[in-house]
Amino acid sequence: MNIAKSGYRVFSANSSVACTELAKKITERLGVELGKSVVFQESNRETRVDVKESVRGQTIFIIQTIPRDVNTAIMELLVMAYALKTSCAKNIIGVIPYFPYSKQCKMRKRGSIVSKLLASMLAKAGITHIITMDLHQKEIQGFFSFPVDNLRASPFLIQYIQEEIPDYRNAIIVAKSPSAAKRAQSYAERLRLGLAVIHGEAQCSESDMADGRHSPPCVRNTTGHTGLELPPGKQQAPFPGIELPMMMAKEKPPITVVGDVGGRIAIIVDDIIDDVGDFVAAAEILKERGAYKIYIMATHGLLSADAPRLIEESAIDEVVVTNTVPHEVQKLQCPKIKTVDVSMILAEAIRRIHNGESMAYLFRNITVDD
Repeated sequence: MNIAKSGYRVFSANSSVACTELAKKITERLGVELGKSVVFQESNRETRVDVKESVRGQTIFIIQTIPRDVNTAIMELLVMAYALKTSCAKNIIGVIPYFPYSKQCKMRKRGSIVSKLLASMLAKAGITHIITMDLHQKEIQGFFSFPVDNLRASPFLIQYIQEEIPDYRNAIIVAKSPSAAKRAQSYAERLRLGLAVIHGEAQCSESDMADGRHSPPCVRNTTGHTGLELPPGKQQAPFPGIELPMMMAKEKPPITVVGDVGGRIAIIVDDIIDDVGDFVAAAEILKERGAYKIYIMATHGLLSADAPRLIEESAIDEVVVTNTVPHEVQKLQCPKIKTVDVSMILAEAIRRIHNGESMAYLFRNITVDD
């Protein structure tokens, strides 16, 4: 049984077989069995969870990897957590290597901060602690009302660079945009390599014109009778228009590379690689500037849509991602995609949390900006 003298259990909340691979690797390292449960979709697409063993008074770890069907995976996690809560589990700890909706962590016009909503939903479902990896913005931890351990994949990716990239000493770490410069600098300092930044990259611009924000303030019209004015003699002075300073539109500067990449191996680092258009464009620019090999290092390889085909046809030599997200299908479509296993650090985090040990060892030599 998955009980252990240790007194904790590990479950997988995924209904997809491909998504349970990481959970199996973690339990193998822990020396426990995966908890007995059934997670499936009804014919009407409702999620159903059936826990097959007693969890009363136990500490439960739910491992949930996020496939392409993000919303189904979230519901599986929520329903599983609530099922364990109502079955009197003592503590319910979510192990979510890639936290979904993490890019929607800032208010955009009339949008919403979805990652805050998801944090509230997880707390309501009964989760009391979360283990995740490389949140898109570290401030997301503040959305939760319970502890969050944000692990880092950089030690594994740095080890890959040192062991698998020939002549890595001739490499340069590249940030594909100024916003990624801090992460790139952290890699460059630990590898004792140079740093380059691509500036002027095409960003997703926001159209304020379509948002009505350039509309002038309403000025009360007193020239004609509309039936809403006050009677003669009681007319108030018209409300004066508000003169605001003119906002200058943003202009993207010409694309430039700050740093010398000529005759070097360029290694682009980021946390998520999903829509690869920006990475492909960056690779072309680096090739033009003289880089002879281009690698991409990212923690979460979502690789949506036509990403495998675009990578295969691009100047990119290799894309290295961790197994926080299942991407076996994409690897079959593109041999340039390589995987680094991070089950070791996730298993160690589970062991330390259960035993009440410090997590500081897992963050040694990790900078704040990493």
